[in-house]
Amino acid sequence: MSDELNLSNLKPAQARKARKRVGRGLGSGKGRYSGRGLKGQKSRAGSHKMRAGFEGGQMPMYMRLPKQRGSTSKDAMPVGPFRTFTQGVNVRELETRFDAGADVTPEALKALGLIRNLRTDVKILGYGDISKKLNVTAHRFSATAREKIEAAGGTVVALREEPAPTRSRKRRKIAAKKRAAGIVPSSPDDDVAPEPETTPEADAEAEAPEQENA
Repeated sequence: MSDELNLSNLKPAQARKARKRVGRGLGSGKGRYSGRGLKGQKSRAGSHKMRAGFEGGQMPMYMRLPKQRGSTSKDAMPVGPFRTFTQGVNVRELETRFDAGADVTPEALKALGLIRNLRTDVKILGYGDISKKLNVTAHRFSATAREKIEAAGGTVVALREEPAPTRSRKRRKIAAKKRAAGIVPSSPDDDVAPEPETTPEADAEAEAPEQENA
């Protein structure tokens, strides 16, 4: 049979086209330098496969720009042992995924797919609105989330202690100047000096000179 496939009539489905072999001298049809020009980076092998951001060996742009500071910046790596990671869940997600009166715990959030795992702390954030009464238990709460949950009649249970509020540098300087002047604030968050306590005896002594002058 003439149409039977065998080694004598075996051939590819499409005609093969031989590639142009460059760099084989002046007789190759591509000239002396095979279209690469004279010397330089682009005349070398692999010159068109450079990594992103490569600028020819000079200091690249991403290294010339200033680095972002803080524990949340990748430029700050490696960071110390005080860096913490939290999984954020907004109150609008609690509104849509839980029924009124439900107990919201990290385990319940994990069961609904709102968090990835139970090894990382959970922080409830205040984006969105909530109208259901929920008993929410998490590691941390933002101030807005706490207000919204309690305003809806729910309860908030923090598994970790909330950090103490810090005053601004300006308020700390004002308090330091008042302490140096002998004015002691009534509380760490109050920079106004308290009014001096008065007694009936002190009031009588203060009024005595006025009566004599009269």
